[in-house]
Amino acid sequence: MSRIRAKNEEVIIRAASRVFAEHGYAATKTAAIAELAELPKPNIYYYFGSKEKLYRAVLESITEPLLAASAPFIEYQDPVQALTAYIKYKLMISKDYPYASKVFANEIMHGAPHLPADIIERLSEQTRTLTAKLKDWMAQGLMVDVDAHHLLFAIWSSTQTYADFNWQITMALGKEDLDEQDFERAALLITQLVIGGCAVKPLSDSKR
Repeated sequence: MSRIRAKNEEVIIRAASRVFAEHGYAATKTAAIAELAELPKPNIYYYFGSKEKLYRAVLESITEPLLAASAPFIEYQDPVQALTAYIKYKLMISKDYPYASKVFANEIMHGAPHLPADIIERLSEQTRTLTAKLKDWMAQGLMVDVDAHHLLFAIWSSTQTYADFNWQITMALGKEDLDEQDFERAALLITQLVIGGCAVKPLSDSKR
């Protein structure tokens, strides 16, 4: 892929993420995406073929980071390290992909009518992997025995809210945009709640 093509596709996907997030799939016009991307409307079809394919590209732009977020569960055997890194990674997705995150959330809230089957399967497999790792830590006595699925749901909701409810959060904080410190504070608090609430222990403690 040429550098120019890759750059234009990224510009279109970012513009499309915002328009889809603000108007929904049905009400979105490719002309609005082209205008925001500052590109001719024919370029949208040249690079993506159709609005449906562009929408899938937007979903893929957020599902790839979501899938990559599970890396700490594979990289670290220590649950404290893994959960700390996972929570931070999930918050960074909300920070770096705010509009695509809203598109994904809206898609899920409507029963995922446009989410491709292969993406659904990859996300489902990720959930199985994460819950299995959590249950393994519980079995080792490294954290209290809680419902692994609902623990994940709690982490997802508390991290993704910084994208999906950005307006409400910025209004409450009295600022126009969230900055790095806001996300660092959020990561610290959510991590403290999860680690403390689930009595998560470092791996080294189990060997004493």
